[in-house]
Amino acid sequence: MINNALKLIRQYHNIKQSQLADRLAISSSYLSELESGKKEPTLDILHRYSEVFGVPLSSLVVFSETLDGTQNISKARSFISKKMLKILEWIAEKDDIEPAKTKAI
Repeated sequence: MINNALKLIRQYHNIKQSQLADRLAISSSYLSELESGKKEPTLDILHRYSEVFGVPLSSLVVFSETLDGTQNISKARSFISKKMLKILEWIAEKDDIEPAKTKAI
């Protein structure tokens, strides 16, 4: 689930994978693996996302089911994560909303 959230945040801000990879100081292929769910982001990567996009780290962590290596999360946390993901998807689908400006890339 975290992979979808990270991809949607990038898309909402109209940033290409290669541009974001540079800002995060990771390779484009690693970013692609993160967004496709092949790799799980580390806490350090999530922290970098929070800095680049001005999103609280806690908001990013809510999306993560397996960040700490466990599969057990509460039903409430799962419910909130799914709702937040739906909101991000809804925002990404809106054509009439101007993407927010991010820090210079």
